[in-house]
Amino acid sequence: MLLPLKPNKNKSFDPLIKELRAIAEKLSGDRKGTTFSVADSIMSAIAMFSLKDPSLLAFQERRNDQNMKHIYRIENVPSDTTMRETLDPVDPDSLRPLFQAIFRKMQRGGGLKPFVFHEDCYLLSIDGTEYFSSKKVHCPSCLERKNKSSGEITYYHQMVGAVLVHPDQKQVIPLAPEPIIKQDGNNKNDCERNASKRLLTKIREEHPNLKLIVVEDALASNAPHIRLLKQQRMHFLLGVKPADHEHLFAEVIQAYEDDRMTSIQWEDPKRKGVTCEIGFTDNLPLNKSNLDLRVNFLQYSEYGPDGECMKCFSWVTDLTITEENAAKLVSGGRARWKIENETFNTLKNQGYQFEHNFGHGVENLSVVFAMLMMLTFLVDQTQEQGCPLFQAIHKKFTSRRSVWDHIRSHFRHFEFESMQHLYEVVLNDVGKLPAPTIGLYGSRVT
Repeated sequence: MLLPLKPNKNKSFDPLIKELRAIAEKLSGDRKGTTFSVADSIMSAIAMFSLKDPSLLAFQERRNDQNMKHIYRIENVPSDTTMRETLDPVDPDSLRPLFQAIFRKMQRGGGLKPFVFHEDCYLLSIDGTEYFSSKKVHCPSCLERKNKSSGEITYYHQMVGAVLVHPDQKQVIPLAPEPIIKQDGNNKNDCERNASKRLLTKIREEHPNLKLIVVEDALASNAPHIRLLKQQRMHFLLGVKPADHEHLFAEVIQAYEDDRMTSIQWEDPKRKGVTCEIGFTDNLPLNKSNLDLRVNFLQYSEYGPDGECMKCFSWVTDLTITEENAAKLVSGGRARWKIENETFNTLKNQGYQFEHNFGHGVENLSVVFAMLMMLTFLVDQTQEQGCPLFQAIHKKFTSRRSVWDHIRSHFRHFEFESMQHLYEVVLNDVGKLPAPTIGLYGSRVT
């Protein structure tokens, strides 16, 4: 018996892909005199990442052109070489409207409601990651890392990602990332700071009314970055460390001595002998050089049966901290790790092949592929969050890898009218029919 599940038009694959195709067709750069458009190449790359093929070659070898046209709305399926040549000159910024289109659909479908965290604000986790590295393959846009002892150069690409997260949600909502480029500086701090500045400015331009609490690591807890966040009308919950913020932690110690620190303690009900503590105070200077920049301080600690500190996390924020919301804000600060665990690690270890070189090119190809992979991840997360049909398939199989394996197999061997059709066949095991027995000379045996 088939299981009927009504798709959500704002969170299901087919309407999402239709929207992406419409936006892709508006992009400039289609090459005259060829049958392959930029839109076809963009949708082909999305198809490759959607099917979780480990390489462009594998994608080409087992593609099903009819399904490519029906499911991914590709008019003329390009070869691997044509796809690379067409996408290489594409401006990465021109892909940002594709992310906005999916985001708007999620908004209209109520997909953002579960991500509201505090006072109608969303948590936006931001962090940098490396997705390409080679000692031989490189392009003019590559960053370079020189080995001090051998002088050997490693070429690499990095980007700064931004995702909406929530402590109680397994899914994340990625926004368009920002590539780190050569001009950003010669060290990790400068690179991420400059790229983050561009990213935050673009996010505010694209989402002028979105209420955000930015969560980042201690690298972001500096005066220029906090002033930028304030300028962009964004709240912040940023990690701090004693080694990097000596003056701030000296002020915290003074606050303890002056009894200006509020403390909340409780026994962990799941771990015998473990004591948890939250401490907070307000109106502290960030550092000596910026005494006018005042922040509120929040700390979470865990102590073992012997009283030794097992864990300690600290943040600065512009949010008002109370005994009622302190634990919630701690959970928000710790949710920063979802950009690492639920985003970058998922892309690297669960079928997306984030660190694989699908094609490097001489202009923007590596960045374009990385952005289209992140876009495909957004489509997948949207389905996981709000598509009943996809959720049923995900529940049926043990892992994401198993889901992708079944979808990829059906995609290659059967023809479908839509992804909904494919999902229904996979969910209901319609494809599990006995194959005819073939005789020695190809005759059917009945």
